[in-house]
Amino acid sequence: MGALSDLRVLDLTQVLAGPYCTMLLADMGADVVKIERPGGDLIRPNPPYAESSDEPYGGYFQSVNRGKRSLELDLGDVEDREAFLSLVEEADVVVENYRAGTMERFDLSYETLRERNPELVYASIRGFGDPRTGETDRQGQPSFDLIAQALGGVMEITGQEDGPPTKVGPGIGDLFTAALSAVGILAAIHHRDRTGEGQYVDTAMYDAMVSMTERAVYQYSYTGDAPSRQGNSHPTLFPYDAFECADGYVVIAAFSDGHWRGLCEAMDRADLAADYPDAASRMAERESLRSAIADWTRDLATADVVDALEGQVPAAPVQDTADIFEDSHVEDRDMLVDVEQPGAGRDVTIAGSPIKMSETETAPGGRAPLLDEHRAEILGDDASEAEGRRTAESDD
Repeated sequence: MGALSDLRVLDLTQVLAGPYCTMLLADMGADVVKIERPGGDLIRPNPPYAESSDEPYGGYFQSVNRGKRSLELDLGDVEDREAFLSLVEEADVVVENYRAGTMERFDLSYETLRERNPELVYASIRGFGDPRTGETDRQGQPSFDLIAQALGGVMEITGQEDGPPTKVGPGIGDLFTAALSAVGILAAIHHRDRTGEGQYVDTAMYDAMVSMTERAVYQYSYTGDAPSRQGNSHPTLFPYDAFECADGYVVIAAFSDGHWRGLCEAMDRADLAADYPDAASRMAERESLRSAIADWTRDLATADVVDALEGQVPAAPVQDTADIFEDSHVEDRDMLVDVEQPGAGRDVTIAGSPIKMSETETAPGGRAPLLDEHRAEILGDDASEAEGRRTAESDD
């Protein structure tokens, strides 16, 4: 039994931010019912596929919708809207990531749903938030990860010093917002359990990126200078950087006095430890010292550098995904999970849950659902009758 096995979540989200949020809840045991619009989540057909495009969904959808149940509803249809409202009456959480005002057009606003279920926790994930928690002129505009990273300052401080602003590889505008939304939902559930009162939880991608760039915010406040790109280095810590080796790159974080001495010992440069004994002196000469470290790593294999520093200085190779698949640590931590890929005749591997709990185990609850796969078990006998009527009408 997962920690959230007593929660029913109605998931109206699609693409990445919302599905990742509800995936976190599903991994912890929540019953997540994915309410999909006619035709399903926009991301269902997105590649890659395990074998061919005949499969019902690709890797993108599989990765962030595992362990959920699917129900296809047209919220503009009277019967489907009533079916949704009947589910709301028994639900704990509703999550949606439409533009502001979309649910109101279906007459399914938070206020409407709260009338049916006063204890409901209603969560929205939008690019620019909801007017209920702070109205702005950006609300109603579409937003994706790239937009959030650009506006939130992430791209300005990412990349090489002489290069252009750069998007962070993973979609952190979606993923960090999703994680914060899950935290907000669980906090609201805790409040409800104490008071019996539901509430609205609003998490905006732009807001989340401002929160993520906290270092840039306080730097600007303290100094008046807007931080910009400086590659893999750190503005206030040294050495804290990536260094080229003969077969790849290694990162070294030796900014404390003890770690610096350990690095100098491994480099056989006792003179550097003596000449630059504190952080201030090292920061003042960071360019020349960086060159000295780079000269040491350049002709060594990454494994040799890591071995030389192991136990003394934090260091690690820069791994690609193939390396991660071969890392025994990742296997021992159950961070790679095999699930069925419908239509492929074989399993595929997705990322596991990083949240580990001693008494209530977290784990992906199986593959992602087929579209409308769980209609009968969610809506019961009425679902079969309604589907029969709908089929008959379409035949006429």
